Amino acid sequence: MTMHHADTEIEYVTATVCGQLFGLPIARVLDVFIPERITRVPLAAPEVAGVLNLRGRIVTAIDMRRRLGLPPRGPGDQCMAIGIERDGEFYGLLVDQVGEVMRLSSSTFEAVPVNLDPSWARLALGVHRLEGRLLVALDVDRSLDLHSESVAA
Repeated sequence: MTMHHADTEIEYVTATVCGQLFGLPIARVLDVFIPERITRVPLAAPEVAGVLNLRGRIVTAIDMRRRLGLPPRGPGDQCMAIGIERDGEFYGLLVDQVGEVMRLSSSTFEAVPVNLDPSWARLALGVHRLEGRLLVALDVDRSLDLHSESVAA
């Protein structure tokens, strides 16, 4: 006789990057905002779009298109940022659009598929197959870890 433990729900803040749906665990998201006046940082990793001031806090802006190996945003293309904190530092993950909060059953969560692009797989916790779409659940800490694989470039 197999025991079924209670199905739990996972809440994600959803974001779209190049048409692909991503989810960040809601517990890690502090804020959603439209970034203004991003200042480039000389010699920063290519994924670092720069820094910005958000209500008196210095926030490092991470371009998720670059982080995921996707084509850059066109000039004038709007973007949004998802505010994250790690070890007392504040980050804004730049995405094309922020969507809704989605509650998904843990029973639909799957391991990262073997055919997922390696630069995405490295940042993913796993996936949820939705109707006609794939939600890639991002590992926030790996998304912010810019130093681990930059040597390979």
